[in-house]
Amino acid sequence: MKASNVLAIFGVLIVVVLVAYYPGRQLARVHVNYVTAVTDHPLSCTSCHLYTQNDGFISKLINEDYYSPFNLTVSNNGNKLYVIAQDINALLEVDIQSNKVLNKIEVGIHPHSVILNAAGKIAYVSNEWSDTVSVIDLTTSKVLYTLKTGNGPAGLALSSNEQFLYVVNDFSSDLSVIDLASKEERKRLSTGSNPTGTALSPNGKTLYVTSRRANLTPYGELLSSDLTVVNDSTQRVSKKINMESAYMMENIAFTPTGDFAITTLIRPKNNIPSIQVEQGWMMTHGIGIIDQTKKDKVVQLLLDEPNSYYSDPFDIVITPDGKKAFVSSSGVNVISVINIDSLRNIMANSSPEMLKSFSNNLGISSRFVTKRITTGANPKGLALSPNGKLLYVAEQLEDKISVINTESLEVVKSIDLGGPKKITMARQGRRLFNNASHTFLNQYACYTCHPDTHEDGLNYNFAAMGRNIVNTLTLRDIGETRPFKWNGKNQSIYKQDGMRFSKFLTRTESFNYSDLDAIVAYIRTGIKNPPNLIYNPTDELTDSQLRGKAIFNRSVDNLGKEIPENNRCITCHPSPYYTNLKLADVGSLAATDDSILFDTPHLNDIYASPPYLHNGSAKTLEEIWTIYGKEDKHGRVNDLSKIELNNLVDYLKSLKSPRYNHADSKIQHVSLSKYN
Repeated sequence: MKASNVLAIFGVLIVVVLVAYYPGRQLARVHVNYVTAVTDHPLSCTSCHLYTQNDGFISKLINEDYYSPFNLTVSNNGNKLYVIAQDINALLEVDIQSNKVLNKIEVGIHPHSVILNAAGKIAYVSNEWSDTVSVIDLTTSKVLYTLKTGNGPAGLALSSNEQFLYVVNDFSSDLSVIDLASKEERKRLSTGSNPTGTALSPNGKTLYVTSRRANLTPYGELLSSDLTVVNDSTQRVSKKINMESAYMMENIAFTPTGDFAITTLIRPKNNIPSIQVEQGWMMTHGIGIIDQTKKDKVVQLLLDEPNSYYSDPFDIVITPDGKKAFVSSSGVNVISVINIDSLRNIMANSSPEMLKSFSNNLGISSRFVTKRITTGANPKGLALSPNGKLLYVAEQLEDKISVINTESLEVVKSIDLGGPKKITMARQGRRLFNNASHTFLNQYACYTCHPDTHEDGLNYNFAAMGRNIVNTLTLRDIGETRPFKWNGKNQSIYKQDGMRFSKFLTRTESFNYSDLDAIVAYIRTGIKNPPNLIYNPTDELTDSQLRGKAIFNRSVDNLGKEIPENNRCITCHPSPYYTNLKLADVGSLAATDDSILFDTPHLNDIYASPPYLHNGSAKTLEEIWTIYGKEDKHGRVNDLSKIELNNLVDYLKSLKSPRYNHADSKIQHVSLSKYN
C-alpha cells in the first residue's frame, strides 16, 4: 500500500475518533448534568451503568455476599456465640476463644432474632421473610423443624414454663403464641403497629412487646405508640401503655429486680418545619423507662447531648448485677453506657413536672450516661456473657462482632466472621444510608425516616409552617420509578439524595460525588421489597382479588358508560411497578398545599405503607375513595358497591414486587453450599 494511502486512512481514523470523542463527550456531559442535577459531577459511565446492575453476570461480578450480623445470643457456658447472619440466611455458631465460625446453619429468609431455651440446647430463629421459626438442635447444629407464624416474625421469647414460644410478627402487627408440644399456633394477639422487640419480666408474669410505628394521627396532633403488655399465665393482652411523642421502639429489657423495663425510642419533631434541623431539634433519641413499682409510670430520657445526637438506638441489655445498661446507637456507631442507679436517683428525686421536661432535655444524659464506646459500622444486636463481664456487639456492616469489657468499658477484641473483605460500591452506600454523620449534629440517618429501607409512616413539613405537608415514601423498588418526590421535581436519585437532601433535610454539605455514587448504587441494587406472604403468597389470587383486578382493569363502569382513559386505574398504574411515571391531579390537594400535580406512586406492597395520599390524610386504602375520592378524580369508583370496593382493595393489597410476580419464582438468596 502506498504511503499516501496509509496516511489517508490514518487521517480518516483521526477524524472519526475526534468526531466521536468531542461530540460524544459533549452529549455525555449533557446527560450526566441532567441525571445528577449538577455541572461538575465526574464524567463516568460506570457509576450509573455498572454499579447499578440488579442481576446478571455483571452484578455477581461487582457485588459480594456479606454476612451482615444482626442479632445474637451467648451459650450458657459463655463459650459460644450464636449470630444471625441476615444476608446469607444463616445462624453462625462462633467459638469465642478461637474467634472462629464453627458452623453456618441455613435457616429461613432474612432471619431476625435468635434465643436459646433454658438448657441451652435448642435455638429458635425467627425468619422474617419466610413467616417461620427454625428450631435448631445445637448439639448437632441441625434444624429439627420449622414453626409457622404470623407475617414477619421478629422478636422471640419463651413463656416462663417454656411450653410456649412467643413470636412478634412485625408485618402483621401481632403476637403468635405457639404451643411447642403440638408445634401449632394456639392464638394470635393484637399488638402495637410494626412490633419487633419483646422481653419477659424476671418474675415470669408479664411479656412486653415494643412497636416501631406510631398510631395514625393527622398532621399537627401529638403522636404516640403502643407498648403492649401480655399476661403470661392467661396469654391475653392485659393493657397497652401509651408512649407519648415516641416511636421506633426497637427493643426492651428488664432490670434483674424487675423494677424497671427500659426500651429504646425516638422522639420525632415532625410537626415543625424541617428548617428546625439547623437549630438541632428535629429528631431526638433516648430511652423509655417503665417503672413497675408505680403502676407502669413512664419516663422518657434523652441519650443525646446539646451538640451531639445518638441516632437510631436499637438494642439494650442490662448487666446481671443491675448496675449498667448498654444501648447501641446504630446511626453513629456508638454504645452508650448507662448507670442504672443514676436513673433510679433521677426517678426518685424529681417531681412529675421535672420528669416530663426531661423528655426534651438535651443535658439530662450527662446525669446517667457514663461513657460512649465507639464501634464498627452499624452496631445492632447486643448480648452479655453469663457473668455480665463481656458485651458482644453485632457490627452489621463490618461483618464483625466487637467484644467490650463491661468493667473497663474498653473494646478488648474483634471477632471477624469471615465475610468478604472488599467493600463494594453498594456496601459503602449502605453504610452511608445507615449513618448520621452527614446530618447536622448527627440528628438522623436515612434509616431514621426509612427504617428497613421502607418508611416511618409520618408526615413532615419541608417548607413553611403548616404548608405542603408530605408523607414519607418507601424506598423499596423505586429504582425504575423516576421521577421522585411527591411533586416529581427530582428526575433522579442523584438529585433526590444530592442537592435536595442537603437543602431540605441535612442542612449540611451535600455528599461528595463518590459517596453519592455509592448511595445511588445501594438504593438501586440493595433495596428490595419482602415477599407479600400475607396477601399474595403464591400468585394465586382469591376470588375477591380477581374481581378487584377486573375492576382495576375495567374501561366501562357499572352503568355501561365508558370510563375516560385517564380515569382508569390501569392507565396511571400499569404493571410491573403500577405507575406510569407521570404527574396527575387526583383531587387530593389540601387547602394548605400549593397548586401542583403529584407524582404517581408505585403500588407494589401498598398494603404496608399506611397512611395514604401525599399528606397521609387517608388512614386506609378504603378512605382514599370513601372520604377523599368523592369527585371520581382518583379513578372511577363511585358506581361501586361496598363489596366491589372491598374487592378492589383486596386486589391492591395483593400487588407485589416484580421479582415475586411468577408462581414458580423463588426468593433469591445465597447458597451456603460453598461454606460447607
